[in-house]
Amino acid sequence: MNAEAAERIMARADELGAISEVEGCLTRTHLSEAHRRAAKLVAGWMREAGLAVWTDAAGNVCGRLEGASPDLPAVVLGSHIDTVPDAGKYDGPLGVLLAIEVARSLAGSPGSLPFALEVVAFSDEEGTRFGNALSGSRAFAGAWDDAWWEYADRDGTTLREASVAFGLDPRNIGDAARRPRDLVAYLEAHIEQGPYLERAGVPLGVVSSIASARRFALEITGHAGHAGGTPYELRRDALVGAAELVVEIERIGQDLDVIATVGKLQAYPGGVNVIPGKVELTLDLRAELDDDRDDAWARIQVAADEIAAIRDLEWSATEFYRADGVACADELMEAVETGIRAAGIDDPLTLWSRAGHDAMAVANVAPIGMLFVRNGRNGVSHSPDEIVAPGDVALAFDAFLAAVRELARQQS
Repeated sequence: MNAEAAERIMARADELGAISEVEGCLTRTHLSEAHRRAAKLVAGWMREAGLAVWTDAAGNVCGRLEGASPDLPAVVLGSHIDTVPDAGKYDGPLGVLLAIEVARSLAGSPGSLPFALEVVAFSDEEGTRFGNALSGSRAFAGAWDDAWWEYADRDGTTLREASVAFGLDPRNIGDAARRPRDLVAYLEAHIEQGPYLERAGVPLGVVSSIASARRFALEITGHAGHAGGTPYELRRDALVGAAELVVEIERIGQDLDVIATVGKLQAYPGGVNVIPGKVELTLDLRAELDDDRDDAWARIQVAADEIAAIRDLEWSATEFYRADGVACADELMEAVETGIRAAGIDDPLTLWSRAGHDAMAVANVAPIGMLFVRNGRNGVSHSPDEIVAPGDVALAFDAFLAAVRELARQQS
């Protein structure tokens, strides 16, 4: 176990975790001043590790170590440095810091790899500020949508305006795109945003796939009325209908082993003595397989129809996000498993990711693999309670380095 590397990673996670745009908690959004400071710090660490460093047109910080000869296709290691509001220190940055340490170790034997090695700190995985998740990795994968330039934050600043203020030129966004022929593979280390490794009592896991997801904005409409003067038989209570649907959504999710979550619910007009005439709610559906996710949505629609018919309500849905499931490449799963075994774990656990990651976008231009690191405190993430143990980080470094070396063996 490389305790020195783990100590450096933990100290740097603390240093990054102190860079926030909000006092008293960690919030670091895309193209903010906090993002600028974090990117500068990460770029310095990359240079210190022996990498040639640049910032691409999407704000991603990139570093490169040449292989046995110049201009070889690259194995890319990466994750993100942006956060959700009031975040933990490890979701994203841990993967970047592990990647830098792997590069530092391999830079000591230049020219030994049959590929170049790159490290990327993606600028915007969470989509917190402008609502366009994975924009950094989508730009990297050549999947930029020009409509995003007009997305605005809560202060009315557009993505285009923020990019210019950050020092980027929106006209050059295509320069961030990588070509498949220039990439060998993409490997990402990430904390598990769930409790499965902790429950199994193991520090590391092999990721088999990343969840498919669909998100919807639902609206249920009835008729507002006086809470005292309207008898039950005349009520068209949108909130009661919505409540029934929320319970059905949970039941359907459990029956089909699909993750179904209502994250927001707002009743209108919102008076304490007024029967709600309209309810807006959100639905987040996730599953290992696209068909299971879509089957759940079909059943939820049937349940909504039945509830609306019984209660004389109307309902509608607008889909605002869709990401089909992405499978990790067999050879990269094998490399990650080999790395975990090299770290002294004899029976690696394989699991699918319930959360989305930059690897989903990069899969459009390169085969992907992922290493999960145990997340303490019952897997809590997107929270200050997020935690990893230094011993687990040391094992993750050993495994990640061994996985890259296994890829080099495969390529040779």
